Amino acid sequence: MPSGRLDITYQTLYSELVQRCLDESFTSEFSANGRFVAVAVKDKKYWYFDTPKLEGGGQNRRYVGPVDDPEITKRVEAFKDLKAGLKGRRRLVSTLIREAYLPRPLPMAGQVVEQLAKAGFFRMRGLLVGTVAYQCYSAVLGRRLDAVAMQTGDADFAQFHAISVAIKDSMPPILEVLREVDRTFREISSQADGRASTQFVSRDNFKVEFLTPNQWSDDQAGKPVTMPALGGASAFPLRFLDYLIYEPVRAVLLHGAGVPVLVPSPERYAIHKLIVGSRRKLDRDGTAKSAKDRLQARSIIEAMIENRQHVDVASAFMEAWDRGDQWKAAIRTSIATYDDGFRRSLRTELGNCVTELGFDPTKYDLADKPKDDPPPRPK
Repeated sequence: MPSGRLDITYQTLYSELVQRCLDESFTSEFSANGRFVAVAVKDKKYWYFDTPKLEGGGQNRRYVGPVDDPEITKRVEAFKDLKAGLKGRRRLVSTLIREAYLPRPLPMAGQVVEQLAKAGFFRMRGLLVGTVAYQCYSAVLGRRLDAVAMQTGDADFAQFHAISVAIKDSMPPILEVLREVDRTFREISSQADGRASTQFVSRDNFKVEFLTPNQWSDDQAGKPVTMPALGGASAFPLRFLDYLIYEPVRAVLLHGAGVPVLVPSPERYAIHKLIVGSRRKLDRDGTAKSAKDRLQARSIIEAMIENRQHVDVASAFMEAWDRGDQWKAAIRTSIATYDDGFRRSLRTELGNCVTELGFDPTKYDLADKPKDDPPPRPK
């Protein structure tokens, strides 16, 4: 398989696919007999889509997105003129997989993400996270990433609790959505609260899990959080997740005709993997998951450095480092597992960026450390 940077032709094809998929998501989710309205909520405007109720008059209202999101507003304004070419998008996806060797998800993962997209999950500002999200970054960054780190048998999704409450909209019942893909999907009741479910699993053990940042006290750890937008599903609260899912980016999962998704920014994904890679429980598969976390982090960081996106990585690194001692310890632990060459490259590249940003690299353990370098040869 070819390695390194994608040819500009394929980068252009991917950009076209992203635009077509976002266009299609509007034409499929919003019918011609409805209309978009801008609604002010706490001094900020959001787009909603109104359609007439079948009985009793009035309107059904669905959340669309912030008015200040230019991609959303552009498509709202041009809604009547949008046309989707399903066959054309399928050809683009096929070309990117066959000729550019970009990764595609396992069929079950692709179908689950596609069904959740149709049900409105990403419209409601939910994110695809975990290894299925990692599979999107080769196209996003224009570089082929380590394929070994793409193996997975599950799909993880995340949403801020405050967003789930604020948008006043909901997906259909989540179990019904998943059973459109596989009738054997069932709920796994939470051990902390048997009335709630954050995980769903098929007979073939494909697992779907919903997550949310733990922004409460430690007493909330492990307890499911009710998520009004998720069609009856709850979400498992996790520390560090608020950092990961802040300011996501648009991407397309290369499944079918392309599935438009929101994923964490690649630099936040990489630094987050450094953190969680050192905190995995050493259970039956914890060591393997830690290794995969660190491999994903390294692959993205190296790609972004090659792309001259040093500042993005350095800024994400500094933000995480400044969040406290536990964050610093987790990052240090993961970095210590890498070979000398990568550690030196990381210190040099990110340290230079920190200096350019006007900060002291020694504060972030990014100053050169000769003790890590091989001793000089005797003369």
